[in-house]
Amino acid sequence: MAQYFDVHPENPQVRLLKQAVGLLERGEILAVPTDSSYALVCHLDDKAAVDRVRQIRGVNERHLLTLLCRDLSELANYARVDNRQYRLLKSATPGPFTFILEATREVPRRVSHPQRKTIGLRVPDHRVLQELLALHGAPLLATTLIPPHETHPLSDAQEIRDRFEHEIGGVIGGTCPSEPTTVIDLTPMGTGGEAVVVRRGRGDLAALGL
Repeated sequence: MAQYFDVHPENPQVRLLKQAVGLLERGEILAVPTDSSYALVCHLDDKAAVDRVRQIRGVNERHLLTLLCRDLSELANYARVDNRQYRLLKSATPGPFTFILEATREVPRRVSHPQRKTIGLRVPDHRVLQELLALHGAPLLATTLIPPHETHPLSDAQEIRDRFEHEIGGVIGGTCPSEPTTVIDLTPMGTGGEAVVVRRGRGDLAALGL
């Protein structure tokens, strides 16, 4: 059965989050609350875990996965960002936005788009998740927790544990909305174009002037 971590939303217990990090380091998948909805996360460099995440979600290699980063300085290690893109990123992070950017060589080929060599990146505005990222010491690979053949993300920790108890290693308890992130493709900006809104979600586009 998936381990359940009853973590305080404002003062998360480091002891519990360290146990969760230990599961990630052993190749397990976690369900974690974010500032949009629950997400499945795993270690970036664990191919077997990445494959299981796709299997749980029911998606193939063309489905863009997302790197959860602690801040923009960490994001810059995995994506090529020019001045225009950086200004937009700075105005929107941390927050419920996912940005599609050109991937650097630091991103394993198996997690970037197989044709475009792009990657989704975001900096979440969620205390528990930020603490987990800090203790892990590196970005986590993530995807919104939408079960196969369903359209809405899950937001209830106990329901997630009941439905995926044999497929994931743990669930971090918490409260979060039940709406996916707003997805914005910034790659056209790299050649003088404009940002393209791929999906409207919880992130407020007006705050970005889009």
